Amino acid sequence: MKQIEILATAPLIPSVVQTLDDTYVVHRLWEAPDRAALLAEHGSRIRGIATNGSVGAGAALLDQLPALEIISCFGVGVDAIDLASAARRGIAVTTTPGVLVEDVADQALALLLAVSRNIVAADRHVREAKWAFSELALTRRVSGKKAGILGLGDIGKAFAARLAAMRVSISYCNRRAADVPYRFVPDLETLAAESDFLIITASGGASTRNLVNARVLDALGPEGFLVNVARGSIIDEPALISALQNRKIAGAGLDVF
Repeated sequence: MKQIEILATAPLIPSVVQTLDDTYVVHRLWEAPDRAALLAEHGSRIRGIATNGSVGAGAALLDQLPALEIISCFGVGVDAIDLASAARRGIAVTTTPGVLVEDVADQALALLLAVSRNIVAADRHVREAKWAFSELALTRRVSGKKAGILGLGDIGKAFAARLAAMRVSISYCNRRAADVPYRFVPDLETLAAESDFLIITASGGASTRNLVNARVLDALGPEGFLVNVARGSIIDEPALISALQNRKIAGAGLDVF
């Protein structure tokens, strides 16, 4: 008989949900019509949280779970989890490092090619039968261009390897220089100004919030493209919208908002 009670704060893939249901008494916070009532009734018995990188587990939630022992995050980023509170209470925090490195690097390349080659608009052009009456403008190649990577962790390195195969000149901005064959640029505005493509693979959190701001986008310029497969919070979103509307950058491929 299942006895251990856990809290699921966000939808997860069906196989994971099934395993949780087979093993624990699972309270689905995101489905509760009254979340406060659910936590008031069951919070004192909940020993684990199953969450993802975007929803996480904040301080207000943790305060309502006095028996909590573990936060299990289906993802790599922990910026949405109150790590300080977890550490203070001795709550274990687990993630899935390395699982999606190659997949996210593939996605970054797909977005880069899609935005530079205007693939989405071209697909719409054909589906709406406009191809018979008008031609699309020429697009930009990626091969042989210059790319700047913000955040050269595992995903950044995997993505850089893909770019290197396309004869792209690679520079990067990081907290510190890494032992890699790419050029280290300590200033993000300088990196943007020198790049045809600026790709974000950095960690989220307070230290990188709005790091890509209006000045960085201005430095990237009207011929530059932006790709983000990290966290939406890293970009000053109103500044990005303004840059796109006023054609201050050439385009953006966004996996996150």
